[in-house]
Amino acid sequence: ESLPPPLPKKQLQRAESLPEPALAREDTPARTGTINPPSQRSCQAGAAGSSTPQDRPCWGHRRPLTKSQSLGTPVAWKGSAAPWASPAELTFATPDRELGGLLQALQGRAGLREVLVGAQRAALARLTARVQDTLLGQEERTQLLAAELAGKKWAALRLLGTEPCCDAGDAWYFRVGFASGQTQLVFAAKVLKSRSCGLAVQTSLGPHCSIQQVIGHFTDRLPQELVLPRDTRQHRQSQTGEEDTALLGSPRVLQVLISPEIPYQTLADFVKESHKVHRSSPGHYERLVCLLLLQVCTGLEHLKVQSAGRGDICPENLLLVQCPRPPLSQQSPETAPGLSLPRLLISNFFKAKEKRRPCSTTQEQDWTEGFSAPSSPVADELHIGLLIYMLLHVDISLETALGFGCNRLPEIPSLSIYSTGLKRLATLLLHRDPCKRVSVEEAKSILQVLLWGPRQELFARSKKTPDLLQSWVDVKRALLLLKFAEKTAGVGASPTLEEWLCCQYFKEVTEHMLYRVTQVLYA
Repeated sequence: ESLPPPLPKKQLQRAESLPEPALAREDTPARTGTINPPSQRSCQAGAAGSSTPQDRPCWGHRRPLTKSQSLGTPVAWKGSAAPWASPAELTFATPDRELGGLLQALQGRAGLREVLVGAQRAALARLTARVQDTLLGQEERTQLLAAELAGKKWAALRLLGTEPCCDAGDAWYFRVGFASGQTQLVFAAKVLKSRSCGLAVQTSLGPHCSIQQVIGHFTDRLPQELVLPRDTRQHRQSQTGEEDTALLGSPRVLQVLISPEIPYQTLADFVKESHKVHRSSPGHYERLVCLLLLQVCTGLEHLKVQSAGRGDICPENLLLVQCPRPPLSQQSPETAPGLSLPRLLISNFFKAKEKRRPCSTTQEQDWTEGFSAPSSPVADELHIGLLIYMLLHVDISLETALGFGCNRLPEIPSLSIYSTGLKRLATLLLHRDPCKRVSVEEAKSILQVLLWGPRQELFARSKKTPDLLQSWVDVKRALLLLKFAEKTAGVGASPTLEEWLCCQYFKEVTEHMLYRVTQVLYA
């Protein structure tokens, strides 16, 4: 008598038991033209139509079952929000109760595809965010370091070398050590060659992989043990007269910026040293060229979004920073020495109407005079076009690029599968009609297609349609995630910079963007 009465036995509906042949016939009315319920229509419309977010069903947040909803009662859609996990929240550990409710409401392969694509995009977004933290450092940690370095000068830093590790157009870079608690950190001290500096612009920018970070700055006497290149100082004295006399005499008070990224050379230095590699391994080298140009474009795109200023993309001020080398087991045996992908950083900035700093070399002066007018809205596009020729070791003058005295651009030799695409991109960027030049954003998309497809051979047997491109993107995105899963299971190494750039591409790309880009690239 003290025991409670037994609970009534609950009869589970047949939909939750093993499937029967009759269940397969439940789909027949919907497939033969019967009007679908609102939930099914919204899912199918989102899958068959545009892939823009506003065309997709709105996935609501997870909500617990109410007392009136038993496990045997199907969970109905309420408006456009679902009471279960969104695709971005789905994981392998998601309970079958939630998966069952989600699958029951989808009632079709089109809706299932939307769920899978949403989950894959969310996985790529999480992966790219983790790799970005590895490349840039966590934002909270960077802010703490900036607070520690506030007010610090040369006395708080330990010199790790007396000569510059990199001699750029606007600054010398020295390796310095800094003690943060029990940790010894290594930074780059950027000693400016000129008093003019876009520091206000640079410190206002959000973090980005292609933008140099500044975590400290000060003005102080240059330590006596630091050695500045004499030829550079003599050249600057002849170029700028009295402006930089502080570099040559005492007390040599200079402005110094502290950056966590330590450059080892400029893009101009890289081009000078890469002639032999270009001849011996043209395919690998020109792929590396595409990846470097892509980093330039993503950096400029970030600056445009920030609306804080513009970047100086003179090759003497584009810095290269060595990335951690992957294990030997992951390195391609065909990759030639010197072809590992470095990070490329835009390191000099100016406001939209700010007067440019004096040029430090004749090469830089030639580069900036014709193309870098701050008021010119097309200067960046022209710069990238010139960079393509420079990186491919093809001489081009400013007059030729602008079409003065010659209606044809210099010929780019076809040495690899990337040559034709790079030539096409250079032609579009250096078009004599400004209205017909492609933008930086369009140049970025063209480079992504050159690197990761789709290639023209995809359309050899099938007509190019948005459906074909959508299927291609879905398959490649799934294979990319499988590649990372296999890589993690095998070696456990973090994705490389190139893989991170690839993740960004497949996280954002749509079939409509691919249709437009392939029309331009393969015209």
